[in-house]
Amino acid sequence: MPKKKTTSNKKKSSPKADWKEVARLMLTSRAMDEKEENELVPNKDVLYQFSARGHELGQILLGSLLNDKHDAASAYYRSRPLLLTLGLSEEDAMAAPMGKSGGYSDGRDIGVVCNKPDEDGPKVLPMAGDVGSQYTPAIGWAQGIEYRKNVLKEKAYDKAISVILGGDGSVATNGFWSALTIATTQNLPVLFYIEDNGYGISVTSEYQTPGGIISNNLQSFKNLKIFDGDGTEPEEAASLLEESVNYVRDRKGPAMIRLTVPRLNGHSYQDNQAYKDEKLLKEEQKNDPLKKLKKFMVPNQVTDKTWKNWEKKAKEAIEEASKAALNRPEPDASKTEKYAFAEEEIQTIGGLLVEGHEFPRYNEEAKPEKQRINIVEAIRRTLRYELESNPKLMVFGEDVGMKGGVHAATMDLQSEFGEERVFDTSLSEEGIIGRAVGLAYSGLMPVAEIQFRKYADPATEQLNNCGTIRWRTSNRFAAPIVVRMPGGFAKCGDPWHSMSNEVFFTHAIGWQLAMPSNAEDAVGLLRSAMRSNNPTIFFEHRNLLDAKYARKPYPGDDFVVPFGKAKKLKEGNEITIVTWGAMCERSEEAVEKVGVSADVLDLRTLMPWDKEAVLDSIRRTNRCLIVHEDNKTAGFGAEIAAVLVREAFTYLDAPVERITMPDIPVPYNVKLMESVLPTTEKIADKIENILTF
Repeated sequence: MPKKKTTSNKKKSSPKADWKEVARLMLTSRAMDEKEENELVPNKDVLYQFSARGHELGQILLGSLLNDKHDAASAYYRSRPLLLTLGLSEEDAMAAPMGKSGGYSDGRDIGVVCNKPDEDGPKVLPMAGDVGSQYTPAIGWAQGIEYRKNVLKEKAYDKAISVILGGDGSVATNGFWSALTIATTQNLPVLFYIEDNGYGISVTSEYQTPGGIISNNLQSFKNLKIFDGDGTEPEEAASLLEESVNYVRDRKGPAMIRLTVPRLNGHSYQDNQAYKDEKLLKEEQKNDPLKKLKKFMVPNQVTDKTWKNWEKKAKEAIEEASKAALNRPEPDASKTEKYAFAEEEIQTIGGLLVEGHEFPRYNEEAKPEKQRINIVEAIRRTLRYELESNPKLMVFGEDVGMKGGVHAATMDLQSEFGEERVFDTSLSEEGIIGRAVGLAYSGLMPVAEIQFRKYADPATEQLNNCGTIRWRTSNRFAAPIVVRMPGGFAKCGDPWHSMSNEVFFTHAIGWQLAMPSNAEDAVGLLRSAMRSNNPTIFFEHRNLLDAKYARKPYPGDDFVVPFGKAKKLKEGNEITIVTWGAMCERSEEAVEKVGVSADVLDLRTLMPWDKEAVLDSIRRTNRCLIVHEDNKTAGFGAEIAAVLVREAFTYLDAPVERITMPDIPVPYNVKLMESVLPTTEKIADKIENILTF
């Protein structure tokens, strides 16, 4: 549906665009789309195709203005013209949709889901296939720019900016609104670039924002400069883009530029646009920015013959690039499982190791002090030491500042290290995690707090995308972050604060998961997480935060616990009990109640988990009980049991048993809660049953 044109900022001076280069790139992009649509997709050489027709002009002009090596663009699946402007080779651009080797994913991701990790030029942050998820990581990059400029005093970041490309459909998403809130409340160097083609697939803009024009609805936003215009008019678009980029680069605040553009093809190749009437289709073709660019340049700047020669050269170049791409080998299938986690090779962008950061020495042997401390104090002391020793580490989340966190784990850290290093966030878990991803891209170590496990649900998209970054970019990018997340039952239960559900994160690709049962392990695991090159969920069990059982002496500022190494709490030869978190205490009590000789293994980390320690124990005891608080069906105990049945079957003298929560939420009433949780009595009864099998 056509939209009425809003008032545009009039150009104040002639833009400095290199129109010949703009024309070359635009003709190249158009030739790519034509080659794919007319030949490669019908021949099934390309299986997913998203045309950029109609969107090219603004992206190319924008890309030409990103000239700082620390600039970054967070784009989406219709952003190939931007990539070409920033130096993506034509062959790589053609090979990626074919799923050929090399390029920005080595055949792992859809061809238009791009990235560009240039160390000495502007970056294009890893795109994602879900709408709106590009916004908050770009906010993290912008905050990273300011942090490196203001806190680390790196002058090279003085003029760098972050740019987010999105369509009109994406302005309805959580990511957009979270990013907008953070950018405007924190006054970050961010440019929101909105390409408004009037449609989200077949749904018009009126369903995305009231009245269909997002820039009209944001006029009252504080700290947001708005630019609005026609993305098909060469001089107008160039002038507005130049002005908006300079506005952000000069640190006047965040800005948004909305350019109207036609989507000249369907959402994807398979979309025939039957929902548009013939009049609109003709109007859109008439509004083709390539036609307008030609009219702008011919004959005033070049002759018609020259233009036709450019068209011919662009088509020839794409024919050659396409042939070369088709001749590339298929990706090496033997490497498909590489890069779910960090390996020996260091990725190009993201985290501390890339820049050669060196950590203080570490020790796997504890040097315990005399006084026992609880887990809250253990976490606080570990965070304090890492903040002191690592200037690139930041701690943030809701209420972590002056309040010190709802569990008091960050008490006094803001007053000691300042608001730029320990800070509160808006109430958006999407924003907390997405921002952390962008901060990690910028070479920092973000430690984010989600107040309760259930509260992480709105951030699921960002959490999942963070874990797959390394794999889907074939080790070009990674985002090593730490997410502190309390959960589990406490003095009472309820469905909102007491969720455990740790199995979700064992299934989330690329994530490490730590679940300490005591203060000593909390110190060692948290320190390992903050020095890791992988993203980590650090689960803090609510019932253990101040529990007597969990209190241990502080083990020293250099103490670490390696991931994937279980701890033997008790040693015996009649049965193996495998557990973690708050179930460690109850399992130990049950063993003492029964008076059995048992190995009690605290896994401490579930991803990775210490399979060999469990197998070694069962080869001696020949019986196994798995105890966990998470729900039974498809809980992590099921994974352990499956491994034992396959790899320890001949050693087992009884079935592998599990004690877990049933498949319900945790009840609020204390007696109801205890009726469904694994208790000492239930564990003891099960041990006796297994021993008499």
